[in-house]
Amino acid sequence: MYAVADGMGGHAAGNVASALAIASIDAAFPRTPSSRIGMPRITTRLKDAFADANEAIILRAGQRPSEAGMGTTLTAVFTMRLEPSIVIAHIGDSRAYRLRHTGTDAGFLQLTQDHTWVQQQVEAGALTADQARVHPWSSILTRVLGMEQPGEPDIIYATAMPGDTLLLCSDGLTAMLTDTAIAGILAQPAGLSDIAAQLIDAANAAGGRDNTTVVLLRASSETEGV
Repeated sequence: MYAVADGMGGHAAGNVASALAIASIDAAFPRTPSSRIGMPRITTRLKDAFADANEAIILRAGQRPSEAGMGTTLTAVFTMRLEPSIVIAHIGDSRAYRLRHTGTDAGFLQLTQDHTWVQQQVEAGALTADQARVHPWSSILTRVLGMEQPGEPDIIYATAMPGDTLLLCSDGLTAMLTDTAIAGILAQPAGLSDIAAQLIDAANAAGGRDNTTVVLLRASSETEGV
């Protein structure tokens, strides 16, 4: 299990909200081999973990006036050897990507869909993807943990072939770099730690207007999951 949670910018105690979200994911998935957990149970656990996280954030905010209004995104990826090999649960605008080097479906693919006002406009045909990325309202979230009615997370099933690279990131990366720029850095023949550093350095060089979180995974045929 891997996850990225990004506390809502401009709101009190976003770091507290994101920590509570990660704690809920951690509690839902103890160190149990994934081969012992069936797909329906994984999906149910993910949904329950997101609901628990939302409840914990609302409860904490109600107890501490200084933390009222806090919230967080959460994108969590569960990996296993069985197909579909990746299960993603997602709320907010942190993202999951997959870079595949070979095959008919090779390329850089955004696996999640942002829950933002500008993404709604893209889907309605009112904005292009490039316009949405630089729009002044690009950070307005339509679904986030910490809302009374956040809705269920999106559940995405995908595959990870040996050699695939998975990227989880906060919008501090995607607001600064285009998908083309990110894919170019991911394709570098370097270790994952070096690539992560390159991504963060590039985001900072482009303006670094927000904190940037990056998690990188590489699929292997020799180990369970990635």
